[in-house]
Amino acid sequence: MSTILVVDDSQTQREYMIELLTECGYTVKSASNGKDALVKIRQDLPDLVILDIVMPERNGFQACRDIKEDPKTKHIPVIICSTKNTEADIYWALKQGASDYVIKPYEPEVLLTTIKRIFRNPQS
Repeated sequence: MSTILVVDDSQTQREYMIELLTECGYTVKSASNGKDALVKIRQDLPDLVILDIVMPERNGFQACRDIKEDPKTKHIPVIICSTKNTEADIYWALKQGASDYVIKPYEPEVLLTTIKRIFRNPQS
């Protein structure tokens, strides 16, 4: 099954998402900030990364841009999952290379449908 890296500075949010994704059969790894995420991404090359925006070290926008600028990781799809919900936030995330944007709080089915769609069509 596919490996997903969940990156969120909220332990509660990470644990909730890890449990949800694990129950759906995904292999899940996690990081609590953008800097640690970049290290794990380069080491493990997950199939998908889910990034919060507001985090210490490197925020989600910066981490997404770093992933997409690195030839070794640019193919990895990124979903931004954040409470930031303005059109400008969504626009900026997509401009940084994110494949999609999920607004917190989210219904589990919304996140799972987004993940499935990206795995069916990783170039979206």
